[in-house]
Amino acid sequence: MDKQAYMLEQVKVMTGIPSPTGMTRAATDYLLAELTRLGFRPERTPKGAVLCCLGGEGHPLVLSAHVDTLGAMVRSIKGNGTLRYTQLGGYNDNAIENENVLIHTRGGKVYSGTVQSVKASRHVWGSTAADARNDQFLEVVIDEEVYSKADVEKLGIGVGDFISFDPRTVITESGYIKSRHLDDKASSAVLLTLAREVAEGRVTLGRKVTLLFTVYEEVGHGASPLYKMEIEDLLAVDMGCVGGDLTCKETQVSICAKDSAGPFDFDFTNELIARAKENGIDYAVDIYPRYSSDTATALRAGMDARFALCGQGVFASHAYERTHVKGMLATLALVTSVAEKV
Repeated sequence: MDKQAYMLEQVKVMTGIPSPTGMTRAATDYLLAELTRLGFRPERTPKGAVLCCLGGEGHPLVLSAHVDTLGAMVRSIKGNGTLRYTQLGGYNDNAIENENVLIHTRGGKVYSGTVQSVKASRHVWGSTAADARNDQFLEVVIDEEVYSKADVEKLGIGVGDFISFDPRTVITESGYIKSRHLDDKASSAVLLTLAREVAEGRVTLGRKVTLLFTVYEEVGHGASPLYKMEIEDLLAVDMGCVGGDLTCKETQVSICAKDSAGPFDFDFTNELIARAKENGIDYAVDIYPRYSSDTATALRAGMDARFALCGQGVFASHAYERTHVKGMLATLALVTSVAEKV
């Protein structure tokens, strides 16, 4: 299997593992197993993140991605047997209307359901186009014969249970990847592909390289353990934003110059741009005004290191997202260049 096929396979596998922020053990179990299979010795941190040293010496570099995703949690059980939810991560609620979901109970049971308007039928309620879309006007309808709060409780569903969204992953013949949770499982697939390239001898590391897969990025404290490590450079590999006045396309790797936490390291960002030019990598430089990443978390926790961010362009971020295999390969090429050379 070539690196492109492996990378796309990892996207399908990873998006298929429910891991809303706070419920990520199945995803990290998979990472631990796959990295071990490749010959590495990954470890899970007390907080639940996965650390894996790929080898190399000197000028320590950490490449981070996150496997926690957007999701929801049961806020309350309504009298009619439906669920009110609360968001995990930040998204527009209209992006989840009519989405299929899984309800994961604390007792280990899993039930299917759908996010619906509380006035779902036009034949009953007429037009509801003007209604708000939030947790008061949307609800989770469970695919079981439940008509009361007591019926739902008999299933073992309770407040605080997790709700994951159907990723609906599709890879088109033209190379587009459509799925929920490409933020940031596409980048996780990129880093797994780099690990495989190193393991099979096609990439020689020019410095000490460690992978970090975080599990709380969507709620703002993913990479905080890094302040304890000796790091020279932290490169967050996350999604690049597409739309509005941004220049990035889904077929490119985006290099972020500034996000909501401020500008990225001047020299490190310049080096990413220079490497992209030197290697003929299709790239764009953009500013993400409503974006934050694992770099901000690590810096606020006290990390003293250079920091930058790149990733494949992703359209419709925090909704039903889309990227392209060319953007993922460009991201892999840029990240590989950083890992190979100081």
